[in-house]
Amino acid sequence: MSKTLLIETNLFEARLKQEDNGTFLVKGVLQRAGAANQNKRRYPKDILKRECDKYQQLIKERRALGELDHPDSPVINLKNASHNIREIWWDGDDVCGTIEVLSTPSGNILKELFKNNIRLGISSRGLGSVKEMNDGTVMVQEDFELVCWDFVSNPSTHGAFVAPVNESVHWQKVADECGKWCRAQDLMRDILMELN
Repeated sequence: MSKTLLIETNLFEARLKQEDNGTFLVKGVLQRAGAANQNKRRYPKDILKRECDKYQQLIKERRALGELDHPDSPVINLKNASHNIREIWWDGDDVCGTIEVLSTPSGNILKELFKNNIRLGISSRGLGSVKEMNDGTVMVQEDFELVCWDFVSNPSTHGAFVAPVNESVHWQKVADECGKWCRAQDLMRDILMELN
């Protein structure tokens, strides 16, 4: 099987925090293991865990960069870098993270979008092969390699949000109410994809 570029997107409900030195942070769910996303793709937890474990080295070296918008390439374009992931952890089947929004042109755009309560998607980018399953889903295979997570406008994972850290009470309410909204958005996206 040949490897292809695999892109998975989730809504990122940001919890914003501004540190004393002016650094702007967001926290939230980056990806979900085991569940079929909008692309009908499933990531086995053991494969996603392996890649997250490897990704820890990039975090340690402050090289866990991502872009604003998603290129069709496995290479991170530094001129479009908008954020750096500071930490990732597991919460059940969810990969969660703390993300530093950079003071780059793309990072400044991202920061302003968050400040204006714009809901964004967060999208993994990786290389790997997939196998079609009998239930209509597609299973990511053992050769998957995680490249990064990017911020995008169109999400594919159900109910994954990041929220501003300093507004956690407000954003927790938004996240709790996400159920109906997320299902409605998912349905609209499915309809638009069918029309295209």
